[in-house]
Amino acid sequence: MDEQRAAVRLMQDYISKHIREDITINDLAKASSFSPWYARKLFIRYLDMTPAVYIRRLKLSRSALTLRDENVSVLDVALDMGFGSVDGYRRAFRREFGCNPKEYSSSPVPLWLFTPDLIIDEERKMSDMSEVRNVFIQLIEKPARKVILKRGIKATEYWSYCEEVGCDVWGLLTSIKSISGEPVCLWLPEHLRKPSANEYVQGVEVEEDYSGEIPEGFEIIDLPQAKYLLFRGEPFDEKDYVAAINEIWDAEKKYNPEFMGYVWDDKNPRIQLEPIGERGYIELVPVKER
Repeated sequence: MDEQRAAVRLMQDYISKHIREDITINDLAKASSFSPWYARKLFIRYLDMTPAVYIRRLKLSRSALTLRDENVSVLDVALDMGFGSVDGYRRAFRREFGCNPKEYSSSPVPLWLFTPDLIIDEERKMSDMSEVRNVFIQLIEKPARKVILKRGIKATEYWSYCEEVGCDVWGLLTSIKSISGEPVCLWLPEHLRKPSANEYVQGVEVEEDYSGEIPEGFEIIDLPQAKYLLFRGEPFDEKDYVAAINEIWDAEKKYNPEFMGYVWDDKNPRIQLEPIGERGYIELVPVKER
């Protein structure tokens, strides 16, 4: 079973690295060290879609971000992503997102981007990373801003949030251009919770004067200028993401900000960034001057 999961993850990694190329089932077979027939069978078993559908959806989502952020033509994006024709790309884009890529490029709106779940070895994900590791701490300041967010009901962390709201919210949030460059997860202080039990939410930070579209079922709140201690762990293997998170939580519990002239601020949200192994796990904890 471990060998099969590892093979699917190898195929996912290969697709991510070569997404702008013409990826064949033979390429995935070589990456997974299985036959093309068996590699395809495993892919469907663990990801509930064929490699072709997975690749197409990921190409379209990557292309949408390019259209949003760069001054490029639809033709250039279509060719760069390996679509055979611009007409084929337009049709695929409309089927996936319900809008024309040229119209989207000139006036971006929130889209349900495809953000695939990465296969992780369930038996090894609780590794304790017992070797000595460093945690880096930096004082930063965030400006006054708004956050577009989706609330749950009683969510206190990622998994309970996904059960209540669904894990695909992240794709929509990714499509909205953020002042911090990526979506965020937040543990809301009591005065921002609604209902009072709903502590953990996902959202995207936007400019204070944001006047763009708010997706249905989402809301927008104001957050003031605030100081944060940024806690960042060392890079980690994706299978060790739970241990990487616990490493930062332990550091936060032990850290006393008073020697810097600060105390913890319970009026602003604690912020979690997406756990990405190559950069290390990151959380931002609000502080205020004593």
